[in-house]
Amino acid sequence: MKMNMNEQIISMIHAFVESYPETHSTETTWRKPVIGFADARDPKFQMLKQVIGPNHAMPQELLPNAQSVIVFFLPFSKEVVKSNIPDEESSRAWDIANIETNQMIVELNRCLHDFIVQQGFHSSLLPPTYNYDSERLVSAWSHKSAAYIAGIGKFGLHHLLITEQGCCGRIGSVITDMKLEPTGFQEEEYCVYQRTGKCKACITRCPCHGLEVYANDVVYDRYQCNEQIYDKVVPVYAIGTGDACGKCMCGVPCSFRIPKV
Repeated sequence: MKMNMNEQIISMIHAFVESYPETHSTETTWRKPVIGFADARDPKFQMLKQVIGPNHAMPQELLPNAQSVIVFFLPFSKEVVKSNIPDEESSRAWDIANIETNQMIVELNRCLHDFIVQQGFHSSLLPPTYNYDSERLVSAWSHKSAAYIAGIGKFGLHHLLITEQGCCGRIGSVITDMKLEPTGFQEEEYCVYQRTGKCKACITRCPCHGLEVYANDVVYDRYQCNEQIYDKVVPVYAIGTGDACGKCMCGVPCSFRIPKV
């Protein structure tokens, strides 16, 4: 039976991620990707200009006549995640996983771009972080928010996306003028705290107290988080950027799955 375009793209991403450690001799391995599709005209994208900021780009600003957004979550292996539970400093395996995954996203985006162009359509080539504002500490395109709109995850107390494979990994996205079937938005909350008000494991795990709850309002101090990554922690090894803490998402109920209540 011939696969439709959504199925072809899903199959391509799975095959790419599965073969990547061998073809690129990475130290990192990944679990099964979570893949979704959003309608580029979904009104939730417009809401990001209020939620994130007026400079957040719309799909059509990044690609004229954008019709669809392809998103994928690349979950780290359990070994990588477990390595980052002890200590205040991020583990060597965790830092390398972030670096190698960012590179994989660049190459996967190129692979998807070339496939889409071969079908007679256009595609974006977005980096893992697009037009980062170093003062406001936000990007002009949120891959996490695109994934949320595509229905592959929901935000947790830690402001990270919880998917069926948990929250430990990286997200990429591709905008195209190819019309694809949207995945469908999920109404159910995945975070235990959002559902019951009882779990604050990520707050306990945060080494810089960048997450707090005051009178049921969740406060995320991105400046504290940024300071923890770049100023407080001195790596015991040099591997490049090494700019990933990740403590709040490791060793918590949503590390590997949607947690049960």
